[in-house]
Amino acid sequence: MRILLDECMPASLGRELVGHEVVAAPKMGWAGLKNGALLAQAVAAGFDAFVTVDKNLPNQQKLAVHAIAVVVLRCPTNDINDLRKLVPALLAKLPATKKGEAAIVG
Repeated sequence: MRILLDECMPASLGRELVGHEVVAAPKMGWAGLKNGALLAQAVAAGFDAFVTVDKNLPNQQKLAVHAIAVVVLRCPTNDINDLRKLVPALLAKLPATKKGEAAIVG
């Protein structure tokens, strides 16, 4: 699965998602894009899932129009040490999350 990490996520989280191709938004040159534009770019680039800590994203975007699964990590901070605790649940949730829908982990 190709996964895009939101720009507020540490790129090092990608190393924790074994078995997936993970890229951070800034590495794609997409830092600063608004969520709708970012999701559209991700779909156009062939990403399957978008991972963020932005809990408001599912309510602010019409996810059904974007052919990408969105997973929101509910975590006290976006520090890698806090996020690592959610990796097993994230890996379990990714395959079950359908494109155009959001899932919450944590």
